[in-house]
Amino acid sequence: MIKLFEKGVYLLNGTQIIEDETTIPVSISKEEASENTIAYRILKAHNTVSDMEHLQIKFDKLTSHDITFVGIIQTARASGLEKFPIPYVLTNCHNSLCAVGGTINEDDHMFGLSCAKKYGGVYVPPHQAVIHQYAREMLASAGAMILGSDSHTRYGALGTMAMGEGGPELVKQLLNKTYDIKRPEVIAIYLDGEPAKGVGPQDVALAIIGATFGNGYVNNKVMEFVGPGVDKLSADFRIGIDVMTTETTCLSSIWKTDDKIREFYQIHGREQDYKELNPGEVTYYDGMVYVDLSKIKPMIAMPFHPSNVYTIEELNANLKDILHDVEKKAMVSLDGAVEYSLQDKIRNGKLYVEQGIIAGCAGGGFENICAAADIMRGRNIGNDAFTFSVYPASTPIYLELVRNGVVADLMAAGSVVKTAFCGPCFGAGDTPANNEFSIRHTTRNFPNREGSKLQSGQIASVALMDARSIAATAANKGYLTSATDLDVEYKGQKYFFDQSIYANRVFDSKGVAEPETKIQFGPNIKDWPAMPALPENLLLKIVSEIHDPVTTTDELIPSGETSSYRSNPLGLAEFALSRKDPEYVSRAKEVKKAQDAKDDCQNQEDALKEVIPVVCKIQQTKPEVQLENLGIGSTIFAVKPGDGSAREQAASCQKVLGGWANIANEYATKRYRSNLINWGMLPLITKEDHEHLPYHNGDYIFIPDVKKAIEEKWEILPAYVVKENLEKVEFRLGELTDVEREIILKGCLINYYRE
Repeated sequence: MIKLFEKGVYLLNGTQIIEDETTIPVSISKEEASENTIAYRILKAHNTVSDMEHLQIKFDKLTSHDITFVGIIQTARASGLEKFPIPYVLTNCHNSLCAVGGTINEDDHMFGLSCAKKYGGVYVPPHQAVIHQYAREMLASAGAMILGSDSHTRYGALGTMAMGEGGPELVKQLLNKTYDIKRPEVIAIYLDGEPAKGVGPQDVALAIIGATFGNGYVNNKVMEFVGPGVDKLSADFRIGIDVMTTETTCLSSIWKTDDKIREFYQIHGREQDYKELNPGEVTYYDGMVYVDLSKIKPMIAMPFHPSNVYTIEELNANLKDILHDVEKKAMVSLDGAVEYSLQDKIRNGKLYVEQGIIAGCAGGGFENICAAADIMRGRNIGNDAFTFSVYPASTPIYLELVRNGVVADLMAAGSVVKTAFCGPCFGAGDTPANNEFSIRHTTRNFPNREGSKLQSGQIASVALMDARSIAATAANKGYLTSATDLDVEYKGQKYFFDQSIYANRVFDSKGVAEPETKIQFGPNIKDWPAMPALPENLLLKIVSEIHDPVTTTDELIPSGETSSYRSNPLGLAEFALSRKDPEYVSRAKEVKKAQDAKDDCQNQEDALKEVIPVVCKIQQTKPEVQLENLGIGSTIFAVKPGDGSAREQAASCQKVLGGWANIANEYATKRYRSNLINWGMLPLITKEDHEHLPYHNGDYIFIPDVKKAIEEKWEILPAYVVKENLEKVEFRLGELTDVEREIILKGCLINYYRE
């Protein structure tokens, strides 16, 4: 089904795989052949310097949603923003319901509209489209690059290299700066064959995720989709696979394009944005994932990660054993906070689920919903606990589904069809009851994303599946069923895009700013607090210690109802690590009190009573260290933090609580590490095995000459665990650009640009 090549491969004429370079029929070096990837050519076209090993990229367009754009614009305003220099689209698809926190969600929306007018942007009102569907319909163009403040910013199937990053990276683009990265490796995703009837894009995506996530095969690399199997897939099918590449932890994705993609642009009235993209005659890839589409079966990603994959056939055949394994894995993520069992989901030897959802940028596409309706036609979901909700990804899709009768078929079967909304993906919509099991064609199934709160004893489970098998399960009244088990006639309805919907409702400045426009604020929209520059020496107290194999951004700062507070840095920080380590915030605040007291020269005796003895121990060996040249802050240890969302708040919440660093064995994604750096935090790396750390929660770590180390580009940071004596340890920072070093020295990106 899927094969990973152990080393780099050559691709001849886009189809022939060559592992032995001596058999290549033309004379070409590996370096020359590596420049024949689609990815290389796009990166080169957007690189602002001649050095292709250390890229400085400027993107063509930017996009954000209502959880992220307030913080981004506030940061940019504090750094000198006068006008959006490139098209910047502000969608409203996360806090659309305005159901939490009084008026604050709608206040954010009005902030966005007034900023789109003032700075020359595009504003998409709530319920019109989820961020990525609007980008596909209106922004993507072949050969272009788009940067979005959402991790699933992926438009590779349309020939656009898109990347999801934390807000500070968009701020850089708004200030006419660059996105600086080392040239990424490119991995070919070679598609062969054709999917079986009933197999959908989520099935293919989950199979690829299962094969690549755990081993990091594509981590921080570009996935380039090639091979004869691409030609057999519709544009919607490709899009459905592509959006899920984020869950492999790759940097970006790109696909070869053809007449099916040309037709997509034609349908949306933008044929001029199409360009044929193909790899060169002889192309070298740093690795290859071979996928035989004909052997992909309907898949399910069990709780609590998209890589926890099985075929539905395998799950149904080994139900008790697999559920037991899932329970054991889950207890690692849940830390034993609640009792967790799936055994009661077995009814008459079958798995019963209480909820099915098709939604968002992954599931809410036209073809997915049409296929679900084909399965449901003439059937119904029954009148037991099972519920079924469908969210088309945009109003144009919704309208066409109304016109062609699909919505009527779904509603007649007992499903509820709702407006474009990302809530079910991050825990703010269709929350199940306690202990219920939900199957979703969305992007993620991390703990808590469905809305449960472990500290309140509430837990629900989410599994990821394709829309077709979700509909088959719905037709079977909640008993897990593969779409390939049903004999269904798929109509293959044609899509007609009505562009008048956006023309009538979306505010598009056409790039013309109105500087006189007054920004509309709300009481929850707060400025960033002042953040100090990096001190000469640093004293860190460990205030949380996490030993999970991977820590998601959802665990660092929860999604769901907390999203309403993302325009309020200090308000949101109250939720930091709340579902992973409920004591983190209070511990971090105590450390920050010491730093604040030292700076203000007030209440020092009480606030510094724990720190003073620690400093005295340090001075026994290093008498030059004084409170005046010492910064005091908090840090956390996690084995592999930052999997998942691009949300910068996973880092900024730690920063505003006085955090100065993370300590990790490795960082799950580039974007989380970048977020740490942009908020002036040290992304420390330790080689110590997490089970045998020389420091633990509550310990102090002293890093002397930290400022000098950053300035002089030391590879190793000597440090000391302060116990009865100073016990030496070492940290590494990994590769840092000169700009990243300056940001850390200044204390954060805002300080860097302000100065």
